[in-house]
Amino acid sequence: MGFKHRMFNKLRHQWQIVQHGYLRLMAHFLRVLNLISRWLNIITTIASVICLTALIIYGGFDHAPQDVKFIFRMLRTCHITFIVNVLFNFILIPKQTFRQARIIKWVMDGAILISLLPLAYPHPEHPWIPILEKILYSQGFLVSVLASYSAMELSYGIIAAIGKRTNPSLLLSASFLFLIIIGSLVLMMPRCTINGISYIDSLFVATSAVCITGLTTVDVSQTFTPTGLLVLAVLIQAGGLGVMTFTSFFALFFSGNTSIYSQLMVKDMVYSKTFNALIPTLIYILGFTIIIEAAGAVAIFLCVHGTLGIPLKDEMIFAAFHSLSAFCNAGFSNIEGGLSNPLILYSNQSVFIVISVLIFAGGIGFPILVNFKTAAIRYLRLFWSKVTRHKHIASPAHIYDLNTKVALYTTGIIFLISTILFFLFERNNSLYGMNFYEQVVQSVFNSWVPRSSGFSSVPTSGFLNITLLMFVILMWIGGASQSTAGGIKVNTFATMLLNLKAVILGRNHVTAFKRTISVPSIRRAHAVIGISIISYAVYSMVLVGLEPTLSTRDLLYEAASALFTVGSSLGITASLGTAAKLLLSSAMFLGRVGIISLLVGIVRSNADFPARYPSDNIIIN
Repeated sequence: MGFKHRMFNKLRHQWQIVQHGYLRLMAHFLRVLNLISRWLNIITTIASVICLTALIIYGGFDHAPQDVKFIFRMLRTCHITFIVNVLFNFILIPKQTFRQARIIKWVMDGAILISLLPLAYPHPEHPWIPILEKILYSQGFLVSVLASYSAMELSYGIIAAIGKRTNPSLLLSASFLFLIIIGSLVLMMPRCTINGISYIDSLFVATSAVCITGLTTVDVSQTFTPTGLLVLAVLIQAGGLGVMTFTSFFALFFSGNTSIYSQLMVKDMVYSKTFNALIPTLIYILGFTIIIEAAGAVAIFLCVHGTLGIPLKDEMIFAAFHSLSAFCNAGFSNIEGGLSNPLILYSNQSVFIVISVLIFAGGIGFPILVNFKTAAIRYLRLFWSKVTRHKHIASPAHIYDLNTKVALYTTGIIFLISTILFFLFERNNSLYGMNFYEQVVQSVFNSWVPRSSGFSSVPTSGFLNITLLMFVILMWIGGASQSTAGGIKVNTFATMLLNLKAVILGRNHVTAFKRTISVPSIRRAHAVIGISIISYAVYSMVLVGLEPTLSTRDLLYEAASALFTVGSSLGITASLGTAAKLLLSSAMFLGRVGIISLLVGIVRSNADFPARYPSDNIIIN
């Protein structure tokens, strides 16, 4: 028994050694796989950038045959990289791949694998399914698959950067800056312009589009081709919704491999209250945008059909472009003279009403739109409970957020006051000769325009000085927070007024709608107001110094329009020098990303000391 027992222990010990060695070998193998996977993801992301760049170059330029061959050689290299990445994930790390990926990513990976067929199997002489064969072996199929897969991989790259706890403010600013640079290069391509464009003008227009401002140094209708207008529309849409909203949607929708930190940041970015509502909220924001812009395009088309003297196709382009530009509060127009074109101004006034509604929808703010959706769901549930249970159920005390109430009430009051004042100021000036209905419509439209959109129906240069002063104030206030509008935002302006009211009444707390506004919100509001005034003063002084030959009034107006991302101008933008254009480009960028947010991202955070200093007073009178 002793001998058998010793042999058994010896064999068990040897088995444990073998088992331990196997486990160590497997652990080492898994570490190698993870290392390869990490590097392969990096290479795939780089290949995605190269692929999209090659596709842009191919689509924007006329090429010699040898150039086309070189471009498609680059695309083929990227294609092979994508195939290797997909096969590696499916074969060597299948559990991790299937656990993290969503079904739509499987479809994209499947499309990449299907695109392998033309490489492995030459074009058949007698295909089984002619239509399917024609699609698979077509150049359009390959380009579509490569473009979609590249966009998806870039989205993963950005969401991975979020997961590494990159500062959100810097990440947001970098995404806008990256889009501006890419857009400025794309707009210079021969297929985007009629007679070419200088880089400084292309950079200015791209910045204005991404920052949804509307200032332009060139005549858009006479400079850009339909392809250029499409690029401009993409820049406006991405800038209006935010680059991060797009990439977050793709990354979260296609894959589940995001970190908790990534999801927390995206949740705050899209104003979702829970993780479960993250994807639905993203879909709601994008869906709402598409539906409103589509409905606006149809309404604009019906308003202008047969009145502009242009072909049906151009009318459709006009309607779609202006609907997008209005909802994103961009203010770009693809017709000569913009909305001040006599064929528009003195025809059907309903187009101005439609565009005003679109400007309001875009400038109301996505948090309010999300709150509207939540309120609608609550009301439907209450109604359904009342119908099924046959009894009245009390509704929640606060269906609408304090932010929603403050923003809507302030917006309504500002809109009413500015409409009345514009009518009184301009009815015997720029509106002279119009009937009462036209004057009212133009007053309504021009009360929305200076708050962010930048459209122009009647010549701004002909306004009275008091009207221009009112416009500067409206530009400074802007629209609602987290919207496509500019300015300090009505939420900030309302918080300042409510704090002023509390100081005058001697109250210790700032309240509104039976809620107390938090001290951090009040501090941030005053910080935004203070830095906006300082920034405007600095930009105005530098701009006046750079352009001493131009009117000071016009330059002050131009500086406000750029910094508060409005886009309204007195007609001097094209006359600015290179230095002034670069200055206004930086103003538009800072106005869009937010100077406070950018400073928070750059300056290292210093927490308060645990000990409190003695308090003292400063004389303020």
